[in-house]
Amino acid sequence: MERRENQKTPQGQIARVLVEFLEVAITSVVFLKGVYPSGAFERRRYMNVVVQRACHPQLRYYIHATVSGLLPFIQKGQVERVAVIFFNADNIPLEKFIFKLAMNLSYGSSVEEVDLQFSLRSFMSKLSISESLTKKLPPDCRWEITAYFRSIPEAGTSKEADLWISTDTKQWQQPPLITPIKSMSSEPLCLQLYLEHPCLSESLL
Repeated sequence: MERRENQKTPQGQIARVLVEFLEVAITSVVFLKGVYPSGAFERRRYMNVVVQRACHPQLRYYIHATVSGLLPFIQKGQVERVAVIFFNADNIPLEKFIFKLAMNLSYGSSVEEVDLQFSLRSFMSKLSISESLTKKLPPDCRWEITAYFRSIPEAGTSKEADLWISTDTKQWQQPPLITPIKSMSSEPLCLQLYLEHPCLSESLL
């Protein structure tokens, strides 16, 4: 009941639209990188843009369940970044698609979902033509969704908090190379999408 009430607030409205967007965008990233055969996806229309939807039930469930699990934390402003990370066989990150978000928690006016969706639609269009900015992945790569929290959810406070565990992802030793893809800055949501790659010295190791 509490979650339903929270979704009536401006922050709840934004979080719901943003979670839906992230699910579609992350699926598009995985399709773009060619991790799975193209037959594992089907064309759909979202926000009047042609996108890809995962056909395989386990793949679709993983993306949906992971992103949906972020909903209560996004509307509380606890999530700073959501990343799609691709690793090599040694479990070292090769490439990261970063969605960096900031929401004004004190914003009290109603939110026009049509305007918000219009702004997010441009991300989908930009993402679909960003393959030239990315790097070719080795055939034995794997990927995962990682969330970076501004404050760690306390275990036992909710069933959603219990789903998230600390990651043992290896970190790059040097600051990454950043390639911007798209950004928006408006009240009450700011969103950035960019790529991170290891610096040249690390990628040669």
